[in-house]
Amino acid sequence: MKKVLVFLTDGFADWEASYVSAELNKPGTGYEVKTIAIDKAPKVSMGGFKVLPDYDLKDHCSHTEIAMLIIPGGTAWRNADNQQAKTIVTYCVQHDIPVAAICDATTFLGNHGFLDANKHTGNTLPYLKQGAPDYRGDDYYVDAQSVWDGNLITANGSGAVEFSRHILEKLNVLKGEALDEWYGIFKHGYFPA
Repeated sequence: MKKVLVFLTDGFADWEASYVSAELNKPGTGYEVKTIAIDKAPKVSMGGFKVLPDYDLKDHCSHTEIAMLIIPGGTAWRNADNQQAKTIVTYCVQHDIPVAAICDATTFLGNHGFLDANKHTGNTLPYLKQGAPDYRGDDYYVDAQSVWDGNLITANGSGAVEFSRHILEKLNVLKGEALDEWYGIFKHGYFPA
C-alpha cells in the first residue's frame, strides 16, 4: 500500500486536506494517509486538533513507498523552522512524486523556487509575491481555485474541494462520473431530484 504524506505544522489548516484524506483512506484505494512534520512533537491545528506525526524529516519513507506529498496551509509557513520542509519537497520533486500544496503552503513553495516552471495558483498573485520574496513564477500564475500541472497541484485557501478533486483524479482514486458526483456533493450539497 502506498503512502500519501500530509505535512503538518503547528497551526495547520485542518480542513484543507480533510476532504481528500477521508477518500484516500477508504478500503480498496491502495493508499494510506500518514503524517509528517519537521519533528515528532505534537502539532496543533488551527481548529485545535492535536496530531502526533507518524514521521519526521529524518525518517520519512523511501520514494518507492510515497504516492504523494500534500501540504496544507496554515499560520506557520513563514516561520524559519518550517523552512526545513524544503528537504522533503526537494526529495519528492527529484523522485517524480506529486506534490500538492494549498493556501499559504503555496507561498512556501514559491519562496523556494518550486513554482518557477509550472502553472500554479495561490492566495492571489500579490499575496504570493509579498509572502515569498524569492518567488519568480509570475508567468506561470493562474487565477483559479486549483491548478494541476504535471506533478504539481496548487490551490488557494478557498479551493479545498477543487484541490481534493485534482488529487483524487491524479491518484486515480475517482474518475469520470464518480469524480463528478463526488465533487458535486461537496461543492454544491445534496439537492432533491
